[in-house]
Amino acid sequence: MHMMNMEKMRLTFLGTGTSVGVPAIGCRCRTCQSTDQHDKRLRCSALVETASTRMVIDVGPDFRQQMMPLPFRKLDAVLLTHIHYDHVGGIDDLRPFCQFGEVNVYADELTAEGLMHTVPYCFAENRYPGAPAIRLHRVKWHEVLRVNELDVLPLQVWHGKLPVTAYRIGGLLYITDMSMIDETELDYCRNVDTLVVNALRFGPPHHSHQTVDDAVAFARGIGARQTFLIHCCHDIGLHAEVNAQLPDDIRLAYDGQQVEIG
Repeated sequence: MHMMNMEKMRLTFLGTGTSVGVPAIGCRCRTCQSTDQHDKRLRCSALVETASTRMVIDVGPDFRQQMMPLPFRKLDAVLLTHIHYDHVGGIDDLRPFCQFGEVNVYADELTAEGLMHTVPYCFAENRYPGAPAIRLHRVKWHEVLRVNELDVLPLQVWHGKLPVTAYRIGGLLYITDMSMIDETELDYCRNVDTLVVNALRFGPPHHSHQTVDDAVAFARGIGARQTFLIHCCHDIGLHAEVNAQLPDDIRLAYDGQQVEIG
């Protein structure tokens, strides 16, 4: 892996699938039976790196598997979007990274409270040996948090009735599990180089997720230079066929894909 210039940022998609992943257990549809690696989607997670900083957005139940092929190095931050299992189910797998010291985990108030119930042993007064050493930071929307040389701006979107944290990191805007965004948030979303946003499938509206059409409309609305769609379920169809239908600046992301962000 070549080192990047300080101003360069690299995004690696660790997982691009919805809550059950693709293929879905027991399903015999075309997408689930596809032999194309682009159609195999682990649960949503991403790695953001510069020459000196490394952070992960969401640690789902596939986190261990996602990190195994990558160089074993310190994680400077873990950014959580919301408490749903497909986004936090791998918290315990942060254990190995505690060799480098406490892992800084950032989450909004609701997610932080949820973690206390999901993995209470990580935050116990007398933590048992082997439990991950996590330092939990509660983020507030619109208050910049600093991770080494990077400014990270948390924003709020809606996943049905659940508030979810999106993150803007320089030219990158990462949004997952959004069905709606308040008008007041849109100013924080404009002029991004790279938008990553959820698109569950084509077809009728969904109560808590965007469809592909919703995602394309959102990308157009904020004027993103390039857009990658994530959190896709098997109903979206085959990767190659979907990309052939999309505008050139909007692509279906795939697991393992790397994108340089200027």
